Amino acid sequence: MVESAWPKGVEKLTIKIDVLIPAIEKDLGTLPYVIDSIRKQVKHPIGKIMVVSPPSKRIQALCRRKNCTFINERRVLPITKKDIRYQTKRTNRSGWLLQQLLKLAGGNLTKQRYYLVIDADTILIRPHVFLVNGKTVFYCRNWSRPEYFRTYKKLLGTKPTASRSFVAHYMLFDKAKLSRLKRKIEDRHKTKWYWAIIKKTDKQSYAGFSEFETYGNFVKAHYPGHLVVRSSLNKSSSSTPASLTRKQIIRLAQKYRSISYHKRRWYIRKKGARK
Repeated sequence: MVESAWPKGVEKLTIKIDVLIPAIEKDLGTLPYVIDSIRKQVKHPIGKIMVVSPPSKRIQALCRRKNCTFINERRVLPITKKDIRYQTKRTNRSGWLLQQLLKLAGGNLTKQRYYLVIDADTILIRPHVFLVNGKTVFYCRNWSRPEYFRTYKKLLGTKPTASRSFVAHYMLFDKAKLSRLKRKIEDRHKTKWYWAIIKKTDKQSYAGFSEFETYGNFVKAHYPGHLVVRSSLNKSSSSTPASLTRKQIIRLAQKYRSISYHKRRWYIRKKGARK
């Protein structure tokens, strides 16, 4: 398989999308490769690639070098990491939750109807499309964490019904559907959607909320004919993207769509994770 080959059976796409990547300086080892992989493997016209970050001269310099737009995260939401106060026994998760809220707030940064969010540690190694015949393509895996579904029910009052998990490190958001999700949360909890998420997230859990799981299950519940589900085929790696040769990427692309260079191992599937 040639990495940049056009996906079989897919016509050339004309709908332009913007891209949002939340990042911090710890992501600088992977972020350049993430940006390059988007331009190579996303088969849509791409408008802006926006890197949302705390103030950082190093990330700003990378954005200039890669022709991306730097966005100070303080412009995106009226709250900061200090407002969240998400401390578990092991570590502070306030920044982790803030990044998810930034992704959901990303629609305010783009004039396009659709914007793609991708984690700053995930590179694409196969061609990707996110819209087929007017339907959004969701890349899914077979397991998740039960805390995500408990928080979903707290926020929306119903159980999620998807048989697969939408947590795949990247997702295309439709701003119209996302706005409806936020309105439903606000109407139910009588407060801003981000405050409701912060309040309802289990602070005793290491991972109490998922933006991808929440949006994906909402779309499935309210727009069942508007989505296409494909396997994410993501590979986790503890090495670095700089160590990968072109030959290795071509070989990995026979089996996987993307590679994630996680900094920690907490995400490994454990007993009790929802199948």
